Amino acid sequence: MVETPKRSAVVTGCTGQDGSLLVDQLTAKGIKVYGVIRRSSRGLDLGCSADQEGNPLLEVVEADLLDSSSLLSLVKKARPDYFYNCAAQSHVQTSFEQPSYTFQVNALGVINCLEAIRQSGIFTRFLTCSTSEMYGGISDEPANEETPFHPRSPYGVAKLAGFWAVVQYRESYKMFASNSICFNHEQPGRRGPNFVTRKITLAIAAIKAGQQDKLFLGNLSARRDWGLAEDYTEGMIRIMEAAHPDDYVLATGETHSVREFCEIAFEYAGLGDYKKYVEVDPLFFRPAEVHVLIGDYSKIKRELGWEPRTKFVELVHRMVDADLSK
Repeated sequence: MVETPKRSAVVTGCTGQDGSLLVDQLTAKGIKVYGVIRRSSRGLDLGCSADQEGNPLLEVVEADLLDSSSLLSLVKKARPDYFYNCAAQSHVQTSFEQPSYTFQVNALGVINCLEAIRQSGIFTRFLTCSTSEMYGGISDEPANEETPFHPRSPYGVAKLAGFWAVVQYRESYKMFASNSICFNHEQPGRRGPNFVTRKITLAIAAIKAGQQDKLFLGNLSARRDWGLAEDYTEGMIRIMEAAHPDDYVLATGETHSVREFCEIAFEYAGLGDYKKYVEVDPLFFRPAEVHVLIGDYSKIKRELGWEPRTKFVELVHRMVDADLSK
């Protein structure tokens, strides 16, 4: 006989990298998870959550961040203790091509989630996945929770609006609403193929298999603070279980360039010098480049005891291994 779970959680974006990891981690804690997907004319696609099929603690439900009534119905049905909003239009380059849609999902979508919780009258702890892109990379200094924001993409602008919506609802309605300000984080085998790190490791696998000769990339000098996604989603869970709601930076405190990622990945895969395979294509440069992002996670370490466990080289190796094994 399966014991009835004592707690429940809603996870939007459950088919993506962070959402699927949260499904894994929350159900492992015995928490019933309502994994939210959008209705699609292409049929049911569980994405990264496909491995969770048959999990008795996961119930896949349909709702849409742009349909407030569906979110309110979901909250009333699930009566969740936790609501993790991982759904987003999360690709920076796409945000330049689809700015209005990006703003609707990443800003209005957050407000719709918060309103659904507020109108339901059910006490639910809320967290939205925010982003280091809000800082804009205008300083080489590590960014913390007090660093001024200067977004340089429609994605960053939309995420910043969502960030402030969380703060406003927390202050105005005394809701338990928090932001996890995540710097770049990747999960081997789960990162979307249009993100530069996964694009590199998938290309390496294709080159090794004789299916591809060249890899075209944009700004190789761009520097990012890269961590392992499952470390970061564990940090999100700590934020939700904290005594009080607040906003926290999750980062590694180190910065590395796309060029470094290529150097390590191609060498580790046995292909030697990446320059034999990688070419720069101006098509992949953004209208406003973010040259460097590095985070200071001292607040969450001090208050909640979280810190990243995975170093950059290990992350690169694990991502290469994941795609070579397929």
